[in-house]
Amino acid sequence: YCRLPDHFQQNRAVGLCRPTQGFCDPSWGSCSLGVFICVQCSGIHRNIPAIGMKVKSLSLSRWEDQEVKFMAENGNELMKQKYEAFVPVYYYKPTHKDCQVLREQWIRAKYERKEFTGEGKKQTYEEGTRDGMLMKRGRDNGQFLNRRFVLSEREGTMKYFTKYDAKEPKAVIKVDSINAAFQPEKIGNPNGLQITYLKDYNTRNIFLYHDNGKEIVDWFNSIRAIQLHYLKVAFPGANDAELMPKLTRNFLKEGYMEKTGPRHTEGFKKRWFTLDHRRLMYYKDPLDAFAKGEAFLGHQDHGYRASPGLPAGTHCNGAWQHGITIVTPERSFLFTCETEVEQQDWLKHFNDVISIQMSPQEYSMEAMFRHKH
Repeated sequence: YCRLPDHFQQNRAVGLCRPTQGFCDPSWGSCSLGVFICVQCSGIHRNIPAIGMKVKSLSLSRWEDQEVKFMAENGNELMKQKYEAFVPVYYYKPTHKDCQVLREQWIRAKYERKEFTGEGKKQTYEEGTRDGMLMKRGRDNGQFLNRRFVLSEREGTMKYFTKYDAKEPKAVIKVDSINAAFQPEKIGNPNGLQITYLKDYNTRNIFLYHDNGKEIVDWFNSIRAIQLHYLKVAFPGANDAELMPKLTRNFLKEGYMEKTGPRHTEGFKKRWFTLDHRRLMYYKDPLDAFAKGEAFLGHQDHGYRASPGLPAGTHCNGAWQHGITIVTPERSFLFTCETEVEQQDWLKHFNDVISIQMSPQEYSMEAMFRHKH
């Protein structure tokens, strides 16, 4: 068994699998591409015939001299320059924390389809319009049914129709109000995508999937492409780095807590919570179409505060004892968590949000919440 040269360590530092900055440690290598990969990505590589012929463990496999030489001559940095030369700025680059379909389609797009190797290649997510069928969960019955979706850059909308030949859409959603996040576990499908938007000042959720992984990821990146187009029109002086955080985003945290009502005399009830930056929404069920309620988390200088525990005298009838109090200018919210670990994790996210200065758009959102409530 040959010993891998020390300079392999430098070649391992770029890509989906990086040993630094919180990324997983790449302990495998692709002799076909000359890149270092983690154990999760090694499984994806193996399932792609064009590139998966030679995937080896750095510590357990036998390496031939020519394979070592090939890896040394290439490496992640050099291969990134080749296979990621023309990645669109809006294209979502997954990390090891993202779900399987995002990671697999990123790997296939780079190495199998070679989507980013040549300037001027027109991809389906760059066409400014998209029309196709997606499986959508029914709001009331929970059944997934085939629905037609139409995405239009010109109109700045995403529409869906209950029938393919229907003349009028069931809903017209403004693209600049959309958030899209992959939720395979919540939806119960490996390609599950959650679309969230505001409807009459209320948060509306749509749960989708497509059997084809490429198709659902292309829809996701098509939404991001059109969002970036509209952001550039709305903020002509902003650069890409300033606009990217305004595209689709993963939720900061989701999970169950118990809560009581605004008078703090009602019993604590178990609810599903979603923290989407400054908006904390709660649901009776994780797959509910509408939130039962929402709270806005502004800046700490404006009367917003999150702290452990509950006010003295609070009657906590629930099974969970690890309390959280959120104070806003309008009211206080009382929650309980199942464990101290969950309590501390929620508090960290709440306080991180409250410590960030608000943007002009967030001041407008705060005013909307105050008007609504």
